[in-house]
Amino acid sequence: MNVKKFGEGAKKLGQIVLLAMLTAALALGGAAAAAGDDSLARVKAAGVLRIGVDDAFPPMEYRDEQGKLIGFDVDLADEIGRRLGVAIEWVPTGWDGVILALESGKFDMILSSMTITVERAKKMDFSPPYIWGAQIIAVRDKDKSINSAADLAGKVVGSQLGSTGEEAARKLAGIKDLKLYGQFTDAFTDLAIGRVQAVVVDEFVGRYYIARRPGVYRVLAERLSEEEVGIAFRKADRALREAVCAALEAIKADGTYAAISKKWFGVDVSKR
Repeated sequence: MNVKKFGEGAKKLGQIVLLAMLTAALALGGAAAAAGDDSLARVKAAGVLRIGVDDAFPPMEYRDEQGKLIGFDVDLADEIGRRLGVAIEWVPTGWDGVILALESGKFDMILSSMTITVERAKKMDFSPPYIWGAQIIAVRDKDKSINSAADLAGKVVGSQLGSTGEEAARKLAGIKDLKLYGQFTDAFTDLAIGRVQAVVVDEFVGRYYIARRPGVYRVLAERLSEEEVGIAFRKADRALREAVCAALEAIKADGTYAAISKKWFGVDVSKR
């Protein structure tokens, strides 16, 4: 058997199957709209998909020196919008209130590195995971007294209010205090000057800060939790969810996702 030709044939077949899935998903969205779910029709009529975001969460979404929003999630959302035929409008929102803002209709969905949890799934519907991560512990590089979670006993730990980092930090045994911040940028500033002795943070964000300031921070080998990250929707907005999920699968299938991932992380993070 010619392995190369077989591989090419399998790739073409996979693309055909995914195209069929996309067509079916859009049809399901149309059926849902007919049943009273106008979420997709509403977005298409407006020509804009409005997305809730924490705009200080590098490298996923953050502002460059000119104030432009950039990052992995930003590039991914732009590609989703292109395939749905709509523009993207970002709605910066405090993370501790982002779920309530979605429920109140402030925006159409949340694409901002949101970890899928049982509690959140009670309030919202999620896409399948589009990235896998973990909660890690960052400390000052020169502080050799902390080498594991157990070493945080009696220490002050920082994290972001409303994040899964906060949830993981609250499970740490024996810490002196948990200091919560509106943004991780402030938590890392306090870590650098010694106001906190550690920060519990999403792995990608933590490693971004460490890469930017070599010799200032380091990450402990111990990981606190493994996480699946998804796009969040209102439970009633099934048609919009189906269309976005179909677009996301097509983005993965044709290599666009891998290209975006390698741009920001150097590797394809679509798989564990």
